[in-house]
Amino acid sequence: MEVKVSWNGPSGMSFRAQTGSGHMVTMDGAPEGGGHNLAPRPMEMVLLGTGGCTAYDVVLILKRGRADVRGCDVTLQAERAETDPKVFTKINFHFVVTGRDLKPEAVERAVSLSHDKYCSASIMLAKTAEFTHSVEIVEV
Repeated sequence: MEVKVSWNGPSGMSFRAQTGSGHMVTMDGAPEGGGHNLAPRPMEMVLLGTGGCTAYDVVLILKRGRADVRGCDVTLQAERAETDPKVFTKINFHFVVTGRDLKPEAVERAVSLSHDKYCSASIMLAKTAEFTHSVEIVEV
């Protein structure tokens, strides 16, 4: 896996990133840090990636278990250290899983397997952050 991040120039703190799969992402800094607030911050991208990683796992695990899953949203709320390096210290994951006849124990198992075994991003972040999670199941 490879990505390339390039500074957009001296007029701010905006960067463009290209993934190995050919996708482009823009990142920017906060105005107080020289940015223009035109794109997500790099640490927001870390949270986004973690949310995507764990949601992907939860859906895949449920589908493999033949659950009739129709949707999966995860909201991450994080706290960071006050001093540098400002690592994540607490992250709460709130999952809203939509489907038909979903078993709460199957959804909880999928979340736990993601956090403990499959999601590389959350496993890395667990080295510095305390994790909590909640699950809401919506019947359709």
